[in-house]
Amino acid sequence: MPSKEKLAKKGAYFEKLIDLCVNYPQALIVHVDNVGSKQMQDIRVDLRERAIVLMGKNSMIRKALQIGHERHPEAGMDKLYAIMRGNIGFIFATKCTLDDIRETLNGHTVMAAAKAGQIALVNYTIPSGATGMDPSQTSFFQALNIGTKIVKGQIELTSDYQILKEGEKVSASQQVLLNKLSVKPFEYGMVVQQVFQDACVFPAAVLDIKPEELMKKFMAGIANMAALSREVGVPTEAGIPHAFGNGLKNIAALIGELDFDCEEIADAKKFFADPEAYAAANPSGGGSSGGATAAAAPVAAAAAAAAPVVEEEEEEEMDFDLFG
Repeated sequence: MPSKEKLAKKGAYFEKLIDLCVNYPQALIVHVDNVGSKQMQDIRVDLRERAIVLMGKNSMIRKALQIGHERHPEAGMDKLYAIMRGNIGFIFATKCTLDDIRETLNGHTVMAAAKAGQIALVNYTIPSGATGMDPSQTSFFQALNIGTKIVKGQIELTSDYQILKEGEKVSASQQVLLNKLSVKPFEYGMVVQQVFQDACVFPAAVLDIKPEELMKKFMAGIANMAALSREVGVPTEAGIPHAFGNGLKNIAALIGELDFDCEEIADAKKFFADPEAYAAANPSGGGSSGGATAAAAPVAAAAAAAAPVVEEEEEEEMDFDLFG
């Protein structure tokens, strides 16, 4: 039976996690495999007074999230419960942004040597050329069937050799050879997997989307909405400017050739009176006159398109037969 002290510690942990989820609903869910205690301590010190790093056993975290969801069903702790798999922890942003935390984590990575039986995290290729090893150590390369030659008293690789493939186990021969070459191919640190924000959980890749990309997608959506509203004839805020523009074109087409003045199509009237003189007086792209020309161009084009077209009668062709 657990002692009162252990029960009190568990209760305090549950309350702390629930309080952070409710009062600081911005956090990074990080993967902490192969992260050493010294590395963890340095991260905590660097994030002190800006963020709170909270680790714990998955069973305790799930229990705390279950209790928290019963108390605060709107906080989204059930979504956190669903992703509690593996060696993960939380970093809650208290006085900084999530991007600040990610920059801090990127600054606390440690290079590590490959170990036999370990799953390779990256692809690594030994480049061709000198290795700095003396000819007595050719057996390490022969064990892996790596082509070598002796040049000026040292071993050289005849071509590039991929010694590690991501997702495959590291063999003992690969470990020994990489250690001989003083190569540390792996980089360990806290890896951001998920983001908890405003009661929602989403992949960390969303944080890499730039504001420019968001605005581009937003404006594309507005354009689609305006096109749809104009097509079905339902007025929307996005389609109203286009409706007014089309209305102005219709007015210009209707009264462009009539003896009727309207301030909105004054430029179009001038254009019809003398197109060459109007173009010379209003060069495109220059100052306010250029803007007026650009604004009047659609009106003039619509009025010109609406002008009656006189079709010339073609003379009837007569067929002649030289042979009868």
